[in-house]
Amino acid sequence: MFKKGKHWTKSKNVNSKRYKNDLANYLNGRSLKCVTEKIEGIEEVVAKKGSIIRKEDELLVYASQDVVMRANVLDLQAWELLSLEGVVITAPDLEHGGEERTIVAYYSYWRELDD
Repeated sequence: MFKKGKHWTKSKNVNSKRYKNDLANYLNGRSLKCVTEKIEGIEEVVAKKGSIIRKEDELLVYASQDVVMRANVLDLQAWELLSLEGVVITAPDLEHGGEERTIVAYYSYWRELDD
């Protein structure tokens, strides 16, 4: 009678464990063009060419052959840009002493251009 679709099972509470786990799974494996961070009021590119990886209970942003950010999945706050070209991640960064950071990770363009 009723189909149980995936949209029925998604959590809408952005602070719930389920929502954060679903978000981390969604971001897992995303290829990145660049990562920016606002430093002293100026948005600077901190890394290029990387990916977002989920390892157990942690989310890693890896770019320029370095870990840009490592955070616990349950501690992160993240949302996609309205253009869907990237994601903003705010979390205590375990890689840099636990200080809270906000980065913007821009996805690589995944479609092939028809030339």
